[in-house]
Amino acid sequence: MAFDGLVIASLAYELKEALAGGRINKIYQPEGDELILTIKNNRTNYRLLISASASLPLVYLTEESKANPMTAPNFCMLLRKHLSGGKILDIVQPEMERILRFEIEHLDEMGDTCIKYLIVELMGKHSNIIFTQPDGTIIDSIKHISLNVSSVREVLPGRTYFIPKTVEKKNPLTVTREEFFDFVLTRPAPLSKAIYTSLTGISPIAATEICYRSGIDGDKSTDSLTLEEKDQIYQGFENFMDLIRNRQFKPTVVYRNGEPVEFSCVPLTCYGSLETREFSSMSRLLENYYAMKNTITRIRQKSSDLRRIVTTALDRSRKKYQLQQKQMADTQKKDKYKIYGELINTYGYDLEPEAKSLTCLNYYTNEEITIPLDPQLSAKDNAVKYFDRYNKLKRTSDALSQLLVETKEEIQHLESIQTALDIALYEEDLAQIKEELTQYGYIRRHGSQKGARRQSKSHPFHYISSDGYDIYVGKNNFQNEELTFKFATGNDWWFHAKGIPGSHVIVKSNNEELPDETFEEAARLAAYYSQGRNADKVEVDYIQKKHVKKVSGAKPGFVIYHTNYSMIASPNIDVIQAAAEK
Repeated sequence: MAFDGLVIASLAYELKEALAGGRINKIYQPEGDELILTIKNNRTNYRLLISASASLPLVYLTEESKANPMTAPNFCMLLRKHLSGGKILDIVQPEMERILRFEIEHLDEMGDTCIKYLIVELMGKHSNIIFTQPDGTIIDSIKHISLNVSSVREVLPGRTYFIPKTVEKKNPLTVTREEFFDFVLTRPAPLSKAIYTSLTGISPIAATEICYRSGIDGDKSTDSLTLEEKDQIYQGFENFMDLIRNRQFKPTVVYRNGEPVEFSCVPLTCYGSLETREFSSMSRLLENYYAMKNTITRIRQKSSDLRRIVTTALDRSRKKYQLQQKQMADTQKKDKYKIYGELINTYGYDLEPEAKSLTCLNYYTNEEITIPLDPQLSAKDNAVKYFDRYNKLKRTSDALSQLLVETKEEIQHLESIQTALDIALYEEDLAQIKEELTQYGYIRRHGSQKGARRQSKSHPFHYISSDGYDIYVGKNNFQNEELTFKFATGNDWWFHAKGIPGSHVIVKSNNEELPDETFEEAARLAAYYSQGRNADKVEVDYIQKKHVKKVSGAKPGFVIYHTNYSMIASPNIDVIQAAAEK
């Protein structure tokens, strides 16, 4: 995540355009480290969210509202006392730091006009919201920081506010060519690291982008740069910073396989062919980006119990399978015992009493063999003993043959559920998976769970191929079953990753011959929505749906097919257009 000084610069510009001259109507503190200010400006009401969360510090304009505590916290009451009705005069970013300073004019208790500053520091675990006098005296802060917590700076009422300078850095907006050469390019480090460790507000991804736009490898050491390359990187840096100086912001998110991986206030060309999306404002970007990130995080948290159930069952089944395989290997001795019994019956008529072994010709191999005997038993009883061992192992082998099949099917079923959990994006998806686990006895059913599958609103993923054909992807075994045997028609095409758990992918052919590009895109979807999604290449089987058969009594989504086609596909779906879910 690149919530760096560049993003703060675009936010400062955006907020100043929207809020400067506006008046603060309401102040809320829904969380211990979060504020929401309602501001009216130019006949428009804005809602500004400010979060000093250590894990997710944020500032953006939002239309969402949050529930507020019955009793306002002390910091909120203090801000209401001073700033209610206050006018926002300016919003600035000091020296490209990850800081926003709101200059607010208000009336004091005597009716005189006063100025106060609300300073928002967006610095990871050091984030804070600080309320100060114009001379820097701290009135209060949403987090109190004493010297016991930080040896760099106290943030307490009565102390003087200052920006801590723990590392000497230059302002990238004002750094000269000589300073860039002498201060940045002399650091003994890879070029991209030298840039972001020398200049305020530049994140690693921004430094990588600067190097990429300059045509210089960011991993190249600064001491190996030629003078020409130094000029080249400086010119690339200046061109990049001109975008910030001229406020040519284009808030952009980069997606990998539909999941947001990075954002910035300018396009990130270093990600190559990955999907990108521009937003109308940084606030819209942040709201969308973190909403999606929070959805993914929340689903992973909510699925943790289901994952634990599946993992535990898988571990148990795999151990059982290993034990059954060992027992099956032990039964391979059965044929030897059968031969021993037959040879004793053939040659044992002239055995000496209490003989401990029989040496004779094995007529199956024409080799001499020595058979151990129990000297307390007759030849006939020794033969019976070996035949009994043979029959016992044969019964065990017959039983294990069926048990091995059942246990293997159970492992495959659980692995398919595990893959479905990796695919799940919404709570409705988890509801279907939970219902499947309940149906097969991994979760005890309660009365309130009845009908969970029927009431679920989860639907398959829907994509549009570059040639305009509809492609549907099952999110779990229930959806795979329904897609293949109820939704698809005979001439539609069916795709599945070969030999590993994954989604059924259906391409609606409309009784037409599909273009090669559609086949390739469907195969990429089958590769991505499978256990092999992190591999470079995945083998995918495909066949017309009419050739896919359901085995009686098989688990949902498990099928058989013959005479299929196969192709190697990359699990990369960035360029495949997703349609809205039905």
